[in-house]
Amino acid sequence: MTVPKFAAIGLSLALIFSAASAFADGDAAKGKKVFKKCKACHTIKKDGKNKIGPNLFGVVGRKSASVEGFKYSKAMKAADLTWDDDNLQKYLTKPRKFIPKNKMSFAGIKKESQREDLIAYLATFK
Repeated sequence: MTVPKFAAIGLSLALIFSAASAFADGDAAKGKKVFKKCKACHTIKKDGKNKIGPNLFGVVGRKSASVEGFKYSKAMKAADLTWDDDNLQKYLTKPRKFIPKNKMSFAGIKKESQREDLIAYLATFK
């Protein structure tokens, strides 16, 4: 049995889109547990204060270095990026490698599934 050309194209597009949204498919409930690694330095409350790190409420989709009242490093200011799934995934893997000379001293989250879960959790705060 051969697959019609349009069906094959549709399947290819479905695979591309599912791969692109893989990070957004994390488990927010599991991400809440992963966030325990972050809460010593970050808050996620809507009107939360900055701590050692900036408040992360609304971080998914936000421009880097944009939280009022937080003193960002020159490296973070120069990064000029948007915290989308891809950039968060890279940053959370090894923050100092993704943006050298930034102030975050956290080594990173090794497990991709934990990063996906954390991003899904952070995405719930809008």
